Amino acid sequence: MAAALPTTPSIVVMDEVPWLAEQDALFDGALQTAWDRLLSSRPVLLLLVGSDPRMMEQLTAYDRPFFGRADNMVLAPLNVAEIGRVLGLDASDAVDAQLVSGGLPGIVRTWPHATPALEFLREGAADPAAAVFGIPESVLLAEFPNPDTARRVIEAVGAGERTHADIAASAGSRGAEVPSGTLSPLLRRLVEEKRVLAVDQPLSTRPGKPALYRVADSNLRLYLGVLRMVQEQARRGRPEAGFRLIERRWPTWRGRAVGPLVRESLELAAGDDRLPWPRVESVGGWWNRRFDPEVDLVGADREPIADTVSFVGSIKWLGGPFDHHDLTALRHAAVEVPGFDRDKTGTVIASLNGTSVDLDLTGSLLWTPQDLIDSWSS
Repeated sequence: MAAALPTTPSIVVMDEVPWLAEQDALFDGALQTAWDRLLSSRPVLLLLVGSDPRMMEQLTAYDRPFFGRADNMVLAPLNVAEIGRVLGLDASDAVDAQLVSGGLPGIVRTWPHATPALEFLREGAADPAAAVFGIPESVLLAEFPNPDTARRVIEAVGAGERTHADIAASAGSRGAEVPSGTLSPLLRRLVEEKRVLAVDQPLSTRPGKPALYRVADSNLRLYLGVLRMVQEQARRGRPEAGFRLIERRWPTWRGRAVGPLVRESLELAAGDDRLPWPRVESVGGWWNRRFDPEVDLVGADREPIADTVSFVGSIKWLGGPFDHHDLTALRHAAVEVPGFDRDKTGTVIASLNGTSVDLDLTGSLLWTPQDLIDSWSS
């Protein structure tokens, strides 16, 4: 067997490693033996691939076979600047493409050059096997094949439920809520181990509640919230009905889905000293138990309990510009944020279509789609 092994530089790729490990309790040891006895002395790069981050990290833990023998690497999706360059899109269309595709290459490579997101979705609505449907569907079936509590929780969050209580009610069966003793550890597993969900805490100088959950991948979020129904219409031969559903839900869905992307872009800019507030290291949002008000952007020196709040802000990713009504609403909401100082705390306005021409932006930072793109380009 050893004589048949390559003597020239080679790459060996083994996919679905978590699944293999689950099927065979001896897999880790057998792989270690093969590496130590056959492959380690050869010019071979062994790539072990899996979509369960916690399981993959355990392969190199202290008491596991590959401790000291391998490095962990997260293969991230394409970022919004890369998508813009690959697809030849301007800044606002690149943001839309990022939200729709989640940066997944399998979807991006099926995206016609210079095609806006809604046009891409119009074409996809006629094909139930389109990648924009097939990839999130296959991920869901591969990771959560059974219609159990975990699957129902993910679908509840994908449908728009954000709080522990709402998820418990929506994901329950036979009219009963999911018990807290079941839901809390399950949510923790879906966030920390599976990383299919993300959790956001209100950011200010005081502890806040409640935590809010969302589907981490924007493509899967779109599939669960909208595209699964569009795919069903495509299977019935009704692409026009499917696309009408997309058009109705697109503005609201995009307006909420862009929030994490805007916050991440501001954090990246802060790390590059591109913001006028040098102490900012974390960017989040703030809300109270009543969600009245709910502030889109809070920039602070740490999270979730900050020493200093440097800015608050609002996201308006709709057809119209940020106007006097939006600014007034932001100012009224900002004073509720613990740590807000009327004389020291700045303002950030993240807007798809800029601001009204007569709006006074003194002391404010306007964050445009191009600014968002530039955060990943620098």
